[in-house]
Amino acid sequence: MTGLWIVAIALCVVLYLWYAAIVTRRNRVGEALGGIDAQLTQRHDLIPNMLAIAKRFMAHEHDLIAEITALRAQGAAAVGGSDPAGLSARFATEERLGADLRRLMAVAENYPALQSQAPMLEAQHALMETETNIAAARRSYNAAVTDLRNAAQIFPGPLLAALAGAGTMPPFYESTAEARAPVDAGALL
Repeated sequence: MTGLWIVAIALCVVLYLWYAAIVTRRNRVGEALGGIDAQLTQRHDLIPNMLAIAKRFMAHEHDLIAEITALRAQGAAAVGGSDPAGLSARFATEERLGADLRRLMAVAENYPALQSQAPMLEAQHALMETETNIAAARRSYNAAVTDLRNAAQIFPGPLLAALAGAGTMPPFYESTAEARAPVDAGALL
């Protein structure tokens, strides 16, 4: 009878430790998502200044500037949400915004007067730095999501994950090869 109690207590301890590990991983995902939010907010804050400078020189790129403005507003409105379905849509919007910003930088190279403007050069440098920080935050978030998924998929993880409120979070993958392809600035003019 004593052996049965020892087994029951050991099982409870193992289940508690597993539950605590899932909660810790869920919190790590939330923290990593906060890092992404901070970097995306910084990018959203840079965009209006960059577009204001670009508008003075790039009158022919009105559609691209309008699309960037719309995507920025969409992305800024979604910052802070943690709903898995909403995150997937938000990450897709941010990827499109990143691709459009890369297109804007490529097209800007065809405007020497714009490229010689110190504020534009500073804005481009700040954007490149922010994009690097977004990539680092993305890697941290994806590692935390993978860690949580691994813990929640091994039995009794699915049961404990439901108790801990640790739903499946979507990864924030890098752009597809198509979106990362070099921009043909000549074709855009």
